[in-house]
Amino acid sequence: MTQPVKTTTTTAFYVQSVISFALSLGALAVAIAYLPVTAWVRAFLALGLMYVVTSAFTLAKCVRDRHEEESVVSRVDQARLDKLLAEHDPFRVD
Repeated sequence: MTQPVKTTTTTAFYVQSVISFALSLGALAVAIAYLPVTAWVRAFLALGLMYVVTSAFTLAKCVRDRHEEESVVSRVDQARLDKLLAEHDPFRVD
């Protein structure tokens, strides 16, 4: 039987992702703050930015949850198959 390959995220990739997210969020927030428009337009754009950020987190969580769910189902199916194969005796006479 083949074992599924377990992938792990390296610390460097995690740190890079966090820094990249923080920089992009900060840069866009500063750009909205210094935009030469009225406060209402700035508030609308800032609210839109927060909506996009929360939606991105929600989407990432849903994708992660679906992947983990498929992984668990795959492991359960593999365990059932392993059990059937272990209990099967091709030379047994009924």
